[in-house]
Amino acid sequence: MIQERPLLVTEPATDQRGFRTERLAADLVIVGGGLAGSCAAVTAARAGIRVVLVQDRPVLGGNASSEVRLWALGATAHMFNNNRWSREGGVLDELLVENVFRNREGNAVLFDTVLLEKVVSEPNVTLLLNTAAIAVEKDGDRIASVTAFCSQNSTRYELTAPLFCDASGDGVLGYLAGAAYRMGAESSEEFGELFAPSESYGGLLGQSIYFYSKDVGQPVSFTPPEWALTDITEIPRWRSFDTKVQGCRLWWIEYGGRLDTVHDTESIKWELWKVVYGVWNHLKNSGQFPDAETLTLEWVGLIPGKRESRRFEGLYLLRQQDLVEQTEHSDAIASGGWSIDLHPADGVFSEHAGSSHLHTRGVYQVPYRCLVSRDVGNLFLAGRIISVSHVAFASTRVMATCAQLGQAVGMAAALCTRTGSLPADVVAPDRMRELQRDLLRAGQHIPGHRLDDPDDLVRSATVSASSSFVLSSLPDDGPAVPLDAPRAQLLPVPAGRCPRIGLTVDVAAPTTVRVELRTGNRPDDYTPDVVLGAQEFALGAGDGQRVELDLDVVVDEPRYVFVAVQAAEGVSVRTTQTRVTGLVSVRHPGTQEADPAVGRPRVEFWTPERRPGGHNLAVTVDPPLRAWGAEQLRHGHARPTAQPNAWAAALGDPAPAVTLRWASPQVIERIELGFDTDFDHAMETVLWPHPESAMPFCVRDYRVLAGDRVVAERTGNHQTRDTLVFDPPLETGEVTVEVVASHGDVPAAVFEVRCYGERR
Repeated sequence: MIQERPLLVTEPATDQRGFRTERLAADLVIVGGGLAGSCAAVTAARAGIRVVLVQDRPVLGGNASSEVRLWALGATAHMFNNNRWSREGGVLDELLVENVFRNREGNAVLFDTVLLEKVVSEPNVTLLLNTAAIAVEKDGDRIASVTAFCSQNSTRYELTAPLFCDASGDGVLGYLAGAAYRMGAESSEEFGELFAPSESYGGLLGQSIYFYSKDVGQPVSFTPPEWALTDITEIPRWRSFDTKVQGCRLWWIEYGGRLDTVHDTESIKWELWKVVYGVWNHLKNSGQFPDAETLTLEWVGLIPGKRESRRFEGLYLLRQQDLVEQTEHSDAIASGGWSIDLHPADGVFSEHAGSSHLHTRGVYQVPYRCLVSRDVGNLFLAGRIISVSHVAFASTRVMATCAQLGQAVGMAAALCTRTGSLPADVVAPDRMRELQRDLLRAGQHIPGHRLDDPDDLVRSATVSASSSFVLSSLPDDGPAVPLDAPRAQLLPVPAGRCPRIGLTVDVAAPTTVRVELRTGNRPDDYTPDVVLGAQEFALGAGDGQRVELDLDVVVDEPRYVFVAVQAAEGVSVRTTQTRVTGLVSVRHPGTQEADPAVGRPRVEFWTPERRPGGHNLAVTVDPPLRAWGAEQLRHGHARPTAQPNAWAAALGDPAPAVTLRWASPQVIERIELGFDTDFDHAMETVLWPHPESAMPFCVRDYRVLAGDRVVAERTGNHQTRDTLVFDPPLETGEVTVEVVASHGDVPAAVFEVRCYGERR
């Protein structure tokens, strides 16, 4: 680990015009302070390198900031897909968890403060707000320096570093450096992408401006500005406007896909203002909305939220096929999971629907090569400008995915600084394994990869627990839910014959109920279109009837199976109040039918309901499932995948704890712990309220003992990861983690405990 060191700063000089010049030398200069650039900066700084973060706006966050107010989302996608436990990890996870804790109502201004605090708390980051990159000097094929100007303090900055990252959204740094880029959609023939849009649909996604209203409790008049749209019927979907819908729920107020989305941004902004004020005039003055009388227009975006502009060419260009086929890449460094979400170029004025979606079966890998410019030797790419086709971009462009890519760049920059390497050198197998290990250590989720850490002392320890959760039955003390659509319970089964599984149903009139055992194509595939077996049960009227699924089905390796009860009129299935890490129930709301013409696969959607609903089904399991043992702490996954991957204590354990023992005393300088902040919960940053400030599965209070001695105590934790540093280091042959309390009435659960010796 590189030690913290100060930024190299020369004395500022002022020219005769009154402009001041400051020269800053760092290890990494990042242009762009959206979620991608911010996560890159924090990650690199924590890895010990000096970072200058250049942001041309007064706040960080880009489209997630209070200037635009779009919710940050990625693979979870409001939970409207089959990407279970897919919320992005690492620095973004810290931000999302903290924002929900402080700001569960979704106030965009408060999210600004959470993000700013995270960045400025890092001593290795120098943040330059209101500062725009305006020029680049090169030395051969590499960037030597960037000139940036801050209009607020009339200061010009000359920024030098061995490494640079463009996370600017429009790719201003790469453009000034002459890096190869693309703009607009490729034809379907170029890469064989069947979902590539036609000319009539258009080759660029537009930009959006949102508005918020407020009820002041008394009549408010509105006189529209002269530029406001006067004929609301120019918008084909004008009947969709309603006083109850505001903010980024009006994402389809979009324009500019037929224009140059870089240089025509100001023109696009004025057209969007025209639409927004015309919509508000329609709501206030058309007479069709009586409830609008006491509403006032509280906020209108001052800059448009951009979706697409330049995309730069890297060492690999990600395509539709990579996403749909879930291609495995040896240099995978992040996950994606938003649908391939194309918008018509004419936006709000289009006769087409506001978006066209192609859902994949689950999450996909993003390769590191997409983050490295192919022709500027020391330039990283992060955010929506990475090396992808227009079709693949329609998925990778969303902010939570972009943030993960920023984290990968920050960690790669630290690796390059440690080894004196260039970005392209990291593709080498040994370097890539090191980068992937460092990312997994920091909480990044890379599909198909687990942390295999030779420095983790827990690998050589004996692990035991006060108790472990065993699933033999979940009581039917929850609400009975109607089978108006199929419902299923995910269960983590071991290899071998599937157990007998019982359910309880209430039946209004004699009928037949079909129960199926389903799974996906892979152990971590949550699209359950593989039917392992089924039974039908003829039932008379009556409540509390038992059905038991007993199938001669053998699974070849540990995986989740879906106990799926098909829809049945007049039938309800009993649920339980018990919640356990790694258990979730889902509902089947519909299916994406296959369309070979555009490469759209058939995908049955099985999605959970958000809390406070979404109870597990009340089940009995014989023989019981024992997937929550203490040995799971060494599994290398810090979230559920094909199994829960967590130790969970038995229900009612009065003093839940896990203990690590070594044959001889160990020197322990650092302990890393991973807790359950419900990676299946989409933590939208704005507008979407959350049921709790802290996730119920998360450990709140705990203490750590070395032998019989308490060496650390934590109270009030709500974060996913916690690091304990001991100075002087511990010398002990036994470490115990005692869980004192969690945030909800759930069994104590821990995903990982890792112990490290003294840093070299």
